[in-house]
Amino acid sequence: MAYVRQSGVTYLDPELVHDSFVLFTGADSVTRVIDLNGTVVHEWPYAGVPPRILDPALNDGRIGDVGVQLSDSGDARGGIYANGTVGQLSWSGERVWSWGEQAPGGAARQNHDWELLPNGNRLILVTVPRVVPALGDHVVGDQGLYEVTPAGEIVWTWLAGDHLDEFGFSEAGWAALRETVARDPEDPWGYLEMNSAKSLGPNRWNDAQPDSVFRPDNILVSFRKANIIALIDKATGAVAWKVGPYYTAEAGAQHQRINAHKVPRALDQTSGQHNPHMIAPGLPGAGNILVFDNQGGAGYPPAPIGIYAGSRILEIDPVTREIVWQYTAEDSGRPSWTFFSSFVSNAQRLPNGNTLITEGMHGRLFQVTSDGDVVWEYHSPYQGYGVAGEPEVKQPRVPGVDRLTLTALVYRSQAVPFDWTPAGTPRTPLRAVGLGDRP
Repeated sequence: MAYVRQSGVTYLDPELVHDSFVLFTGADSVTRVIDLNGTVVHEWPYAGVPPRILDPALNDGRIGDVGVQLSDSGDARGGIYANGTVGQLSWSGERVWSWGEQAPGGAARQNHDWELLPNGNRLILVTVPRVVPALGDHVVGDQGLYEVTPAGEIVWTWLAGDHLDEFGFSEAGWAALRETVARDPEDPWGYLEMNSAKSLGPNRWNDAQPDSVFRPDNILVSFRKANIIALIDKATGAVAWKVGPYYTAEAGAQHQRINAHKVPRALDQTSGQHNPHMIAPGLPGAGNILVFDNQGGAGYPPAPIGIYAGSRILEIDPVTREIVWQYTAEDSGRPSWTFFSSFVSNAQRLPNGNTLITEGMHGRLFQVTSDGDVVWEYHSPYQGYGVAGEPEVKQPRVPGVDRLTLTALVYRSQAVPFDWTPAGTPRTPLRAVGLGDRP
């Protein structure tokens, strides 16, 4: 039976949209740059987890360089073990930098995130197979961070398994965590599934109080399976700030109604969240934390998620720990369940106050105003076959999928300023699409 799905640009309001290129890896493992009309302006035959075009200000003025996965590790477990070599390519595809063979075990095992730092080093989220004593005598996929120099030397290391007692697990949480690990110590997605890491960068909190926890080189991380967003003190390695894994009974009641409109209000239960990061200076909401709250099943013990499943984008004041802005499907006049990705996905604040959202599970990218109006919507037409548990099938692996299946999944997207790409990169004038039928 054929399955027909939407494809390409289905809505575009040229008057309200923030115009830029958009970068993403399709489910066919090709990384592409498109304009908002959906026209492909460039591509590389590599996947990225995630792909990212580099800010020329951090990249010695080089324009159009992209970070991607260059080779597979060959590890049969797949998942967070899969990347062998990662690196940086020029716009025309020449290899500028790579890392992996010189990594411990001969493979980068990078997954979920990486960042080019102001000092020229790279912050790389990695998997380290090892015994974590607090979880028993099993070898598990512990996750953490390496800071790697351009020469490939690891100069700083942080591993989640060394800090479990700082995460705030209850007795029931510890029991659930240990039981889960004992049941499947070789879980290819990791016992915490650490899924993002981003240094704070310059921010108004540090400007006001330089000795606060919000120092620019401190690192905001997310643990999807534990429902924790935490800030790592780069100097000490300690957890300096966090939200989750649990919330008060009052906040929990709000959690069952994810569309509560009143803001600001206390942060309530996130579940399976992705890509928390501090909004950069110069953008609306600067200094607040933006996060894609999947509301997918997660937690030790599992969080009680709402009956009417739907994802949401949260903007959080990190000092008051309040939600100061949010987006759910109801803000676009749709039922909550019409915007939902239980895993993957991200959000990015744009210069005009709009927000680019990746509803990754469905391969849907869209842009909303601060009032929740959809002003651009694009459905990735690039499909691929995803499978888990069959390493001999050389296809992208999708968590929770046991048979060969077709998917349009997009892990993350990135709005790319035009001047981050080479002069003369073609783009077509914006063409209105679907203005009589707002999505």
